[in-house]
Amino acid sequence: MPTTRTEFESVFPQLAEDVLAHSKSYGLPKNVLDWFQQSLTHNTLGGKYNRGMSVVDTSQLLLDTQTLSKDAYFRAATLGWLIELLQAFFLVSDDIMDSSKTRRGSPCWYLMPKVGMIAINDAFLLESATYVLLKKYFRQEKCYVDLLELFHEVTFQTELGQACDLLTAPEDHVDLDNFSLEKFTFIVIFKTAFYSFYLPVALALYSCNLATEKNLRQARAILIPMGEYFQAQDDYLDNFADPHTLGKIGTDIQDNKCSWLVNQALKRVSPEQKRLLEENYGRKDGAMESRVKRLYEELGLQKVYHEYEEQRVGEIRNMIANLDTSEGLKKEVFEEFLRKIYKRSK
Repeated sequence: MPTTRTEFESVFPQLAEDVLAHSKSYGLPKNVLDWFQQSLTHNTLGGKYNRGMSVVDTSQLLLDTQTLSKDAYFRAATLGWLIELLQAFFLVSDDIMDSSKTRRGSPCWYLMPKVGMIAINDAFLLESATYVLLKKYFRQEKCYVDLLELFHEVTFQTELGQACDLLTAPEDHVDLDNFSLEKFTFIVIFKTAFYSFYLPVALALYSCNLATEKNLRQARAILIPMGEYFQAQDDYLDNFADPHTLGKIGTDIQDNKCSWLVNQALKRVSPEQKRLLEENYGRKDGAMESRVKRLYEELGLQKVYHEYEEQRVGEIRNMIANLDTSEGLKKEVFEEFLRKIYKRSK
């Protein structure tokens, strides 16, 4: 059975206690310790936990068991929470860069009373907490250096993806000539695919002592294209999904995003249509946004997306079918990831 939010969250108090105890050992003043505790709770809890819980579920599939032992569950969930801490670090930083207002139904951390730009240092602390816990629970393991390098590498890749995103599509300067499907692909692979798809599975492979070079290579070869598909799907839903079903109102057009849709549009527009796109894309104006949406309809981007979806999913299924399972990797791991995202509506 897949892990539940309640089961996964039950591990967090111990990990938070470990981080705070380590901080306290330096003689940290109580008011700073209390601040750190508040930051840990506000920024790490309350998300979907998709990445973190995937480590647990993937471990269970790899070990081919209905339930993990208590120790195995704690081990996998701890690695899952390390991704969630890394996620918290990214989100606190991203919200400042994007001037976002809310996160998970609450004000962004930097907008909370008395926080402000202290949030930058709080983000650093959340990242550092990842390595405090990794050392506490995995230093004795043969894979400790591999885990360290994996977290450092994926963090660097994600930050490179963010840099490309910010420089390609700043919210205050619209230049559609700066967009391309190649840049979209780079941003997606480095900002989403490695971190959201490959990292949870790689961590599960290490947790189950199955992280052979072949298994890691095969996982990466399937999960990176799956991450690309996921982001194209996300961009499609941002524009075409019912906001009530999606749970939010899409903002990619007004936010000047280098999205899959706008890049597909740029491949197909006439000179007149491109002029319309240039005049209306990336503006904080509902009427201008509606013009872009109508153009997407005229260009038949719904049909383009559905054809892309079937082609890409077919390719991914073919890779899964041809997976070499001789070193313990399971097709079910990738089938489960694909099942969760294929034809999703939110």
